[in-house]
Formats: sequence, C-alpha cells, structure tokens
Amino acid sequence: MLTQNLGYPRIGSQRELKKVCEGYWAGKTGHKNVLTVGKTIRHDNWQMQKDVGIDLIPSNDFSYYDHVLDHSLMFGAIPKRYNEVMLKQGNEELDLYFAMARGYQKNGLDVVAMEMTKWFDTNYHYIVPEFYKNQQFKVFSTKITNEFYEAKQLGIITKPVLIGPVTYLLLGKEKEAGFEKIDLLKNLLPVYTEILSKLQDLGAEWIQFDEPFLALDLNEKEQQAYRDAYKQLRKDFPRLKFVLTTYFEKLGSNAELAASLPIDALHIDLVRAPQQLNEVLDLLPAKTILSLGLVDGRNVWKNDFDASLAMIKKATEKLGHERVWIAPSCSLIHSPVDLKNEHNTEVLTPQIKQWLAFARQKVNEIALLKSLSANDAGVGTRYKLAENQHDHASRKTSALIHNVIVKQRVKAITESDSKRSATFASRKQKQQQLLNLPLFATTTIGSFPQTAEVRSWRAQLKKGAITQEQYNTCIAEETQKAVKWQEEIDLDVLVHGEFERNDMVEYFGEQLQGFTFTQNGWVQSYGSRCVKPPIIYGDVSRPTAITVKWSAYAQSLTDKWMKGMLTGPVTILQWSFVRNDQPRSETCTQIALAIRDEVCDLEQAGIKIIQIDEPAIREGLPLRKADHTAYLDWAVKAFRISASGVQDDTQIHTHMCYSEFNDIIQNIAAMDADVITIETSRSQMELLDVFADFKYPNEIGPGVYDIHSPRVPNKDEMTHLLKKARAVIPDKQLWVNPDCGLKTRGWDETKKALIEMVAAAKEMRATVEEPLTI
Repeated sequence: MLTQNLGYPRIGSQRELKKVCEGYWAGKTGHKNVLTVGKTIRHDNWQMQKDVGIDLIPSNDFSYYDHVLDHSLMFGAIPKRYNEVMLKQGNEELDLYFAMARGYQKNGLDVVAMEMTKWFDTNYHYIVPEFYKNQQFKVFSTKITNEFYEAKQLGIITKPVLIGPVTYLLLGKEKEAGFEKIDLLKNLLPVYTEILSKLQDLGAEWIQFDEPFLALDLNEKEQQAYRDAYKQLRKDFPRLKFVLTTYFEKLGSNAELAASLPIDALHIDLVRAPQQLNEVLDLLPAKTILSLGLVDGRNVWKNDFDASLAMIKKATEKLGHERVWIAPSCSLIHSPVDLKNEHNTEVLTPQIKQWLAFARQKVNEIALLKSLSANDAGVGTRYKLAENQHDHASRKTSALIHNVIVKQRVKAITESDSKRSATFASRKQKQQQLLNLPLFATTTIGSFPQTAEVRSWRAQLKKGAITQEQYNTCIAEETQKAVKWQEEIDLDVLVHGEFERNDMVEYFGEQLQGFTFTQNGWVQSYGSRCVKPPIIYGDVSRPTAITVKWSAYAQSLTDKWMKGMLTGPVTILQWSFVRNDQPRSETCTQIALAIRDEVCDLEQAGIKIIQIDEPAIREGLPLRKADHTAYLDWAVKAFRISASGVQDDTQIHTHMCYSEFNDIIQNIAAMDADVITIETSRSQMELLDVFADFKYPNEIGPGVYDIHSPRVPNKDEMTHLLKKARAVIPDKQLWVNPDCGLKTRGWDETKKALIEMVAAAKEMRATVEEPLTI
C-alpha cells in the first residue's frame, strides 16, 4: 500500500511567497529573490513529505500565482495583447506571467489582465485561459520539467502534476464565436506529448493528471474527449504510469467512463462523496489501483481514523493492499499550512485545537493511516489511534458546541421571516422618495485601502502597544478622511471604509459565538491574497452589535447617505471552515439570524442603505445539477431571513463577484435585494446579458473597473462599459461602482480611478436624452 499527496500549500508557513511577490510588484526586490524564495518553499515541502513517509510526492503543485495560469504559460496560450510585454527589453518571463494575472501598466503599455473566476466550489480563484478559433499551442514555459529536475537533485523522484487536457480546456473561455473549446484538444495533445516525453527522459515514473471535471455533468462530446485524450497519451507513453485524480464530488454518471480510461491509478474523493466507494470498487478494472481520498483537503478537522480504516479495509478486501493507495481528498492548498504555528491559547483554545489538523498534520495522518492498516502497527502508532479516538469523542460531547436557545430560534422561523413586507416596485417608490438619488448613482463596494499604517494599528492593539481608546481614535480619524474625500469627489452613496476590519468574514466571526480563530491559519484565495478563515465549531449567535458603532459614526459626519456594510450568511459559511457534525444549511440559518439582528440594529441607528455581501452564493452551488435546487432553496432563504426585517424604505444591497449567473439568475432574483452589484469589467459587461434576457426587475451596479489589477482605467474606458450596460439594462436600474472592494489597492490608484468613475457617471447622466451609441 502506497501513500500519495495531490498538492501542498505554496504560500510558505509564514506567507513568504506573498511577501516576496508583493515586494517585487512594488519594485522593492528583484526577480531573483522571488525565484529564490519559491525554490526554498518547494524544497522544504518536498523534504517534509519525504521525511513523513509519503511515497508519491507531487511536483509542479507550486505556483507563484495560479496553477492554471502556469499551464497557460506552459502551453503558450498567451493572448496576443501581451506580445509587447514579452518584447519589452529587460522583462523576465515572470513579468509576462504577472502581467497576464494582474495587468500591465508601465513602460508606455496599458494591458488588461486575464479574467479570474472561482475554482469549482472553493474560495480559490484561477486565471481563466483564453481560447481562439484554430488556436495553436506550443511549449513556452519549462517550469514543470525544471521543478522535477530540481527535486531529483535533492534525491526525490516526484510525481509531476498536470491539469488533464480535457479539464484544462473546459476551464477556459472561447473569446470568439464559431468553435467549441473542446475542439482544441487535437491541437493541445501534441504539447502534452512533448512535455511528457521530457519528463520521461528525466526519469519520471508517475504522472498525476487532475481531471476534476469528471465529477461534473458532462455531455457526450466531452466524454468522448476523455476517451480520445487518454487513448492517445497511453499510446504515446506505454511505460509511464498515469494516476488520474478526481475530487470535490462523486464520479456518478461518469464512473464507468473514468474506470474505462487507460490509466494505472484512479483517485476518488471519499470525503465529499463516501457513497461512491462501492460503485467504483465494482467498476475498477483488474490491475488498476484505487487511490482513496480519505483525509479532508478542504477542512480543518482531524481525520476520523476509525471511519477511514473501515473504508481502507473494504477496499483492500476487494483489491488487495497493493492496489490501494491512501491520499487526501484533494490538493492541500485549501488547508492552512501548520497547526504548530498556533501558539496563542487565548485565540485558539487547547480544547478546540485538539480537534484540528492543518496541511502538515494531514500529511502525517496519511502516513499514519498506512501504518494503522498494516498488521504490524507498533505501540506508538496504536497510541496515535487511541488519541484520535479520544479527540473525536471529546468533540461529540463538548458543552462548547450546542446552544439550546439558538436551536429553538431556528425551529421558530416562519415564512414571513424570509419575505419583505412589500414588492420591489412598491419599495422602490418609497426608497426613491427618501433617498433622492440620481440616475447612475455612484458608490463603492465597501472597503477602502488598508494601508500598512492602518494594519499596524491593529497589530499594536493586539500586542498591547496602544490602548483601545488610542486605536479607536486612529480609526475615527481615518474614517473622517475617507468620508471627507468621498464628499469632495461627489460620490452619491458613501461608505465608512471598513478600516476597523481585518477581513470581511473574519471580522464578523470574531464577534459571533460559535466561531474560533487562528493566528497563522492562512490559505491562498488568489495570487498573493491570503485569508484566515474562521472556524465554526458550534452553534452561532450574535451577543452584541458588530458594525453599528462605526457606521453610525460615519453617517454623523456627512449629509449624504452612508451605506452599512455586512457580510451575508452564505458567504460567512462558505469562507469559513465549517463544522462537519450537522448540515451546512442549519449552520447557515443560524448565521442568517445573527446578521438579521445586525441589519435591524443598523436601521434603528439611522442607516437606510445596507449592503449584505454574498459573493460566495454561486460558489456554494453543488457541482452536480441534480443537487442545485436543494442548495439554492436554503441559501436564498438564508439571505432573505437576514434582509427581511427592515422597513420598505430601507434599501438592501448585495454584492457578488467572479460568478457566472446564467444557471441561477431566477434564484438571484428571488433574493429580492433592491440593488445588486456584480463584477463585469474583465468580462466587458458580458455577464449583464443574462440579467437582460431574464428582464431582471431590480437595480443593478455592473462593475466598471477591475480592482484586482493595479492599472487605473480612464473615464472614457468606463463610459464605454456603461454604454454597453445601458444597451441591455434601462438607465433607471443602473448604478456605477467598481467591481469589488478596494481594500487591497493603494490610495493613489484608488483615488485616480474613483475620480474617473464619478466623471463617467456624470457624463452618462448628461446623455440620458441622447440616442444610444456605442
């Protein structure tokens, strides 16, 4: 029996990669330092896994920004607009790579970034490949072979990881009409052949092909693409061993297809879909190895050794030990790095900590399960089993977890608790009468730049270097400056800036019961953006108001309307590590009631525009269509519970980003938010088409500039996008705003961009009576 890992966090145990990349982008360090830090992280990851006893250690799971972007560079799938970036004297391959991810605005060039979207139903974002008719591919970057050789020099023969050819194409987007992206397979496969040939020559034995689309609904053409691709790869490489990995869902209708492919090992996710084990065991051909994804790669709870050993026993009785592998459910990039970095017992108590396992501990769990499955498990290994059993028993019986009052409140919810008292048409009249906002009303999504100085105040407060009173004074002064500046540029609806908040989910979780936190439990969201998800361990409630103080203070500074900013229940759920001992829907409803209390308190404090952000509602959609309805029913209801306790003239906003809405537009409408703001700039307003086709009745703010790129768009660029929006959405429904919050941007670029945005909105107002031209 062998063990394998599918991927390991690449940010470093202290976020070293984030720091060096951001230093490089700021011009404070050179590209050689970036490469050196990356090399150190890779070496540490490989050596740790070797020392623990992992048999098949991955390479090419490391990335400086995004593994899908790595593949686009590797395959030469580089959009033509980056040609000049490549030709600029002095630019490294790294500059081209970062330009594709972040845009490029220097040396006389102004090039927009590639589109970004969610990686399946996770909170990780990937850079979307761009495909064109008759597109040709060629090997451009040699990263995968370089890293295999690098590990080999350390005495470690790794298992190179490749996104499978079908999944890579399905992850992308056709950028012109007249073809289907899956038709590019015949052009792409020769590049895989060239890469595999080089890896084979270097001594690679196993190749990992990630094909998570096998866990999704596939049409007949896509299913045939799998057969064609792996038939060709097997023909070209009869001696290389292929392990095909699937994760995030059951194979389901694709089980026979996956089992029939000419591969040497098949990996399945038994955390998300334990019920598929029996079916796959029955379908697996003779000699094909089954990799059991037993250790949860997406959550922080310790593995239940008894449950895992039962599945291992079932598999080995059918296949024999030599045809069974033990692995995590998916790559561990979705897990924090190391629980040993959590030293503050006031932040994470020993009682809760004993229930947890981060990536480093999960690797140990994989090795321990192998030892426990052997007949000659030693005393130390048996002690680890007893310790695991004790920890699971203590969690089930802990008084920390259950709150009778919360459970009773959930049971008492009625239908009226999830409905506004009047229709949108009626509410809109009352809101317009009260708010008196112009056409193309301008606002931002909520947060303003969190400068190093602002972050330092929070750090000093935690260390006791400044008092709470001193901290509050600093935040108040920063809020005053933000409000005054918004008034100066003539924004219509202001925000307080969220300077007191560390993260849009963590900040709320810190003040809700049933949540706990970490000091260093960072996971990568995109690029250098790392988040520290809260851990929901028990029943959720809100002891006291969370945001009212700062929102009310900001409103007192201005005669303009101040928008209260909240994170929605589904997003808090999705962006936390969630307890796995009750249905997610029940946990979400508990959070919804807590947010409802906050919404009502904001209204009582005079805040008449309240935004409840739900960027993760699309992300939480199950991967299989058959499971959509059940999820959407409880997710939409949770949002409505949070929003429906206010008067008709209180305007409820929501925000969503990096989502495709085509298949859930009726559910978005059912949320019944008065205003929805969405990301549309990278897609050039394409996402608005579905709202237009649906005849979306409520108001909508399509983002007019990309906040994930440092480039500053001008007024004409934003006006052009607004005209495209106006072509499909009536003027009276349109708002003007950035794509997302501005927390990660600098003040200089933020100010320049928002001044241009306000100018674009005013230009649009001046043309309301003019014929439409684009």
